Amino acid sequence: MRRGFGLMQALMVIVLISGLMVVVMKYAQYSIKQTKDLYIRESAELFMNSAIELSLLAIQGYKRSSTNHCLSDVNITSSDQRFSADVNITDYYLLKDSNDSTFCSGGSGYAVHDITTEDSHGMVMLEITVEANNSNPKNHGTKIILRRRTLQRP
Repeated sequence: MRRGFGLMQALMVIVLISGLMVVVMKYAQYSIKQTKDLYIRESAELFMNSAIELSLLAIQGYKRSSTNHCLSDVNITSSDQRFSADVNITDYYLLKDSNDSTFCSGGSGYAVHDITTEDSHGMVMLEITVEANNSNPKNHGTKIILRRRTLQRP
């Protein structure tokens, strides 16, 4: 009778250890996914900062005229196709009666605000949306969308 009781105890210990191992593996899997998502989110935020800088360069280099008006949006895709950014320029803050103010007034997709101080001339309001391309294998199928609104001076 003593042998059967030892076998029953051994089976209970095996079941207990296997249950603990399942819990540990589930926690490890969750931790790996959370670390991966955090890495992709941080990469997307860094890409967003770069997209803001690139859009400011595009605004500075844009030739405004009565036919071209002002730049209303900039689309940027990372070189490895992991992220894409849509930068919408929603507001221009331009000095009243300046050439820039007259050129921008006929465009669509943005508003022009006439200001009277030199210090704020050229300020722009940007709305940035960055999306992670979840079909890219480097993103591991993670879908991340970041949005930011910022006031910048090109």
